[in-house]
Amino acid sequence: MSGKLIIFSAPSGAGKSTLVQHLLKCNLDLEFSISATSRAPRGVEKNGVEYYFISPEEFRQKIDNEEFLEYEEVYTDFYYGTLRSEIDRITSKGKNIIFDIDVAGGVNIKENFKEKALSIFIAPPTLEILHERLKKRGTDSDVMIQKRISKANLEMTYAQKFDLVIVNDDLKIAKAEAEQAIKNFLNK
Repeated sequence: MSGKLIIFSAPSGAGKSTLVQHLLKCNLDLEFSISATSRAPRGVEKNGVEYYFISPEEFRQKIDNEEFLEYEEVYTDFYYGTLRSEIDRITSKGKNIIFDIDVAGGVNIKENFKEKALSIFIAPPTLEILHERLKKRGTDSDVMIQKRISKANLEMTYAQKFDLVIVNDDLKIAKAEAEQAIKNFLNK
């Protein structure tokens, strides 16, 4: 059955984007929900591929116009959200939607779509390992890494609100667990 929602949330650096990219290649009839953000692109990110990059002013205008299913101001003027038009774009094709989304947004989407959505929280083995992953990624300043680690403490408290928690200690195992969970959910 098409049109189900698969939600992946995690603290930054836990590996959710890596898992989502793997799952998109697994013949599960999934299409990626492109989130909107007001942050600048990192590395080789492209507008309309990884994110829709818009200014904080444009983001606030879309909020006022009720164009978001969910959104959050993660840091001052750093917004992330799911445009209603993105859900319509994918469901009109009869596809299942996979989200790589902030934990609060993941909880909001699950509450909106209930049994039509599977929510998966990706947890790092420890916050120390998460810190090392963020440093190795090389895309954030030391100040931003500290902000992400502080936020990760809060985000970890959301884990129990998700249908499934996968600890990403071994990427190969995490990929297999995620793939099996999605297959089981889509075959319900």
